[in-house]
Amino acid sequence: MVVLNKIYTKTGDDGTTALGSGERRPKNDLRIESYGTVDETNAVVGLIRLHTGDGASEVDIVLGRIQNDLFDLGADLATPETDQDLGYEPLRISDAQVKALEDAIDGLNKDLSPLRSFVLPGGSSASAHLHLARTVSRRAERLMVELSGVEKINPAAVRYMNRLSDYFFVASRYLNDKGEQDVLWVPGQNR
Repeated sequence: MVVLNKIYTKTGDDGTTALGSGERRPKNDLRIESYGTVDETNAVVGLIRLHTGDGASEVDIVLGRIQNDLFDLGADLATPETDQDLGYEPLRISDAQVKALEDAIDGLNKDLSPLRSFVLPGGSSASAHLHLARTVSRRAERLMVELSGVEKINPAAVRYMNRLSDYFFVASRYLNDKGEQDVLWVPGQNR
């Protein structure tokens, strides 16, 4: 349970922030950049949900689950793997969460025709926002991969971000009238 009685603590005024382990790191640390970009992805998902209905559509239900998963992922990244007894079991992204994304992708993709060109971001408002989420989640994934080169991180976390960007792409096509309103790239069109 999280209890936030006081929003500002002034402890970060020196340019550092605390990890789940209690360790303090500079706010521009690669680990902080990684989970900060995961948080940015979550904010974009919030924008998408303004365009996906009343919480009852298949895509909106999955997006709600993704928002919760992204908080789990932030907690995972905010707590470095350590032999130190933290006094609690750190929250980690699981293979089941990765599998749930794969199932959601497969469920939407079965109704889409194969692509014959790359898709440009656009079409419906929801689809355009899904493309924004896709690119932000790809940046988060790149940061996490870079972090994994210098510190140990949960491999399922990287897999989750990789599948997440795929989900955003497939959902963008699905919400573009199942691909009928996709904006396709025309190579060299403006030469």
